[in-house]
Order: sequence, then C-alpha cells, then structure tokens
Amino acid sequence: MTQVFLPEGRLLNTEENTALCAREQGLLRAMEEGRVLEGQVLNCTAEHDLTVAVGPFTGRIPRTQAALGIAEGTTKEIAILSRVGKPVCFTVESVVREGDVLLPILSRARAQRMALNHLLDTLEPGVILPATVTHLEPFGAFVDIGCGVVSMVGIENISVSRIPHSAERFAVGQEIFVLVTGVDRRLERVFLSHKELLGTWEENAAAFRPGMTVPGFVRGVKDYGVFIELTPNLSGLAEFRGDLREGDRVSVYIKSILSERRKIKLHVLEKLPGAGSPPPLRYFHTAGSLGPWRYAVPTPSRP
Repeated sequence: MTQVFLPEGRLLNTEENTALCAREQGLLRAMEEGRVLEGQVLNCTAEHDLTVAVGPFTGRIPRTQAALGIAEGTTKEIAILSRVGKPVCFTVESVVREGDVLLPILSRARAQRMALNHLLDTLEPGVILPATVTHLEPFGAFVDIGCGVVSMVGIENISVSRIPHSAERFAVGQEIFVLVTGVDRRLERVFLSHKELLGTWEENAAAFRPGMTVPGFVRGVKDYGVFIELTPNLSGLAEFRGDLREGDRVSVYIKSILSERRKIKLHVLEKLPGAGSPPPLRYFHTAGSLGPWRYAVPTPSRP
C-alpha cells in the first residue's frame, strides 16, 4: 500500500490508524511495513523524550528521534517541547515488554525523513498540497506539508490583497492548501505560494453585483481613497474617510464593477465592531496541479 504523508493530526482519528494502534499485532504490522502512524503527545520528560498515547498503549520517542535534525544539532529543542498536547507522526521501531506492560519505541524523525524524501522525489512546480499552519510571523506563515515537515509561505504570496501580518489571513492549526512553486533537492527545500489558489480577479468578482452591501476590511488608506478588501484576492476603492485605519472592518455599498478596467467602486456605510478572526478562505483549486497563473487578463489596448 502506498504511504500518504499528510500534515500531523490528519491521521490520528482515521479508522486505519485507530485499528493499527489498538493492538500489539497492529503495531508489529506497522513496524514490518514501515508504516507511519499518529498518536497524541502526553508529556516531554526532563531528558526531552516524548511520551505518546498510542491507542491503549504508552509509547516513547527518544530525544534524538523526536524531530528531524535534533541528532545532528540543526533543529532547536523547541521542536520537541512544542509537541506536548499535540498529535505526532511516527514509525514503530520496536515493541518491548516491561513485565506486563507493552512499550512501543517510536521515531518521529524517521517518519519525517520518509515524508521529506517523498516530497523531494515527487513534487514539481504547480502541485497543490494540503497543509496545516504551525507558526505565524510578520514575514510569512510556516506550514506543515507532511509529517511535521515545515515550509514557509512568504507574506507576499499569501494573497493578492496586501496584509501587515500573516495572522490577518491565517490562524495556527488552520488547515489550508498551498501551491508548490519550486523544489531545491540539494538544500532539501520546498518553496510555496498560496494566493494562486484563491482565484483570479474575474473569479472573485463574479460573486458580487452593483447594489450589494457587503462587509470588508480596510487594507490601505490614501489621500485619494480607501482600499477595501472584499475577498483575500479582491479589493475595491472607496472615497477617503479620515476615521478609517488599516485593519478596520466596514460595511460597503458596491456602486459599480468595471470589469474591463478591473475596478470596483465602493461607498463605506459604517465601521463594524471588531475585526475578529481571519475571514474564511474560498479556494478555487484544492487538488492536482495548477498551470501558469495570471491574476487578471490584460485589457486589450484601444486603437
């Protein structure tokens, strides 16, 4: 059976993972086949070994096997400490008995190496992957693209609409999709983008009509007007208002949509209370491969 390397947490409650973790024979089978399983981390010992709930059993991941790069000193200890209370992937290295107690010895690093090798061997630019957000910074979002293997989406590639911080678009733990833009097999790096999956100007504008009133987010305040984000890949321009600031949530009336000029004219009705959580994402592509992408088709030049 072909192994699928999903972001950590996606296998935990699946029927197959539950069945293999439930019995000693299932763990032995997973060990023989080199299968990746998942369990929940209970705690981290003073020696930085991870204690993991594996079905009815309690397994152990030794420190050097708790994350890819720990044994070589290229990964920081926080990669181990931050897993407490969260799912982890692993391979079963051995199943031993201490009296009447079954003790699975596990390796997360081996599972991550298998996932990374698979990604480096199979990925090409344009491939769409499922991912889980693990950490947010002003310059971008770090995401798990398989078994805890982390890559980053730069803030300029998160959406067409510009944002000051990746937390404006994502939340830690959020399940998203990402687009592979490049693979450096020598450096073992996968380069990602996200905005292409949120649709073109035309695809996003199709959801709106003149006369509608909709919520939006202020993304820029200029002397000549205020840019309002209607979707992560679509903004319109409203008249200047001195009481508006970037990040404000507002209701806007759509005055006109000028498709031939790729412009939307808006009128701000009022400020809405609180920005709240990041707005929901609408994906136009979630699987397979995406070819050359252009946000907006160039307008034909006039004679």
